[in-house]
Amino acid sequence: MIRYALSCAAGHEFDGWFPDSSGCDIQLERHLVTCPDCGSVKVRKALMAPAVRTGSRDASAKRQALALATHQAKLEALRAHVEQNFENVGDRFPEEARRIHYGETEARDIVGEASLDEAKSLIEEGVEVAPLPIRPRTDA
Repeated sequence: MIRYALSCAAGHEFDGWFPDSSGCDIQLERHLVTCPDCGSVKVRKALMAPAVRTGSRDASAKRQALALATHQAKLEALRAHVEQNFENVGDRFPEEARRIHYGETEARDIVGEASLDEAKSLIEEGVEVAPLPIRPRTDA
């Protein structure tokens, strides 16, 4: 696994974990990485400084825990915004996204469900879609 500093077109900065360097590049090219602050899929690698350990492991663990909690709070806020403000079209998402993209129906923000293959197909057609981050499991 490799961690990259990322930023979106709006200037929001965040981290992402990827299986390897090419996995990151592929996901960025296919617009499968979204900004946790604004949902943009226009994401690129940002400049990174090498990790240098300067404090104790306890301090590092506390910083990581705080960063994770902050990141999770942002993801929940994003999810709540989408659920409150977007029209839920359920499993009709791929068809409805296409209809909006091709001007067959009014442009509006929608949320719904699509398989990975359906999402890839939408992206290949140029339909702007972004996955919502999944919620972390709480039963583990």
